[in-house]
Amino acid sequence: MSDAATQIKETITANDVVLFMKGTKEMPQCGFSSRVAGVLNYMGVNYSDVNVLADEGVRQGIKDFSDWPTIPQLYVKGEFVGGCDIITEMTLSGELDTLFENNGVTYDKDAADKIREANG
Repeated sequence: MSDAATQIKETITANDVVLFMKGTKEMPQCGFSSRVAGVLNYMGVNYSDVNVLADEGVRQGIKDFSDWPTIPQLYVKGEFVGGCDIITEMTLSGELDTLFENNGVTYDKDAADKIREANG
């Protein structure tokens, strides 16, 4: 395994929820990363953010690791969940709530409901 792949594996193993994104959760650097971080932040999810712009090895490495061509990428309990479109769909359908509940991830159910109400 490459250094980047080892680093990625260690990160997703050590943290329940990880978002590989452009920028940080406080200052996203692209609209797609901003949308996913915004959902997680609004729902009060405790997650680790990895700024792929800070390390070209990780930026390419995460694409190779997941076999997924775009960023952001969300991992829950070491499993790849998806990118912006998938996370948006899962949020609106309630599947993200179920995923968090099934994996013991704490989140604000009322906030999740408000997202759905605003987009209904």
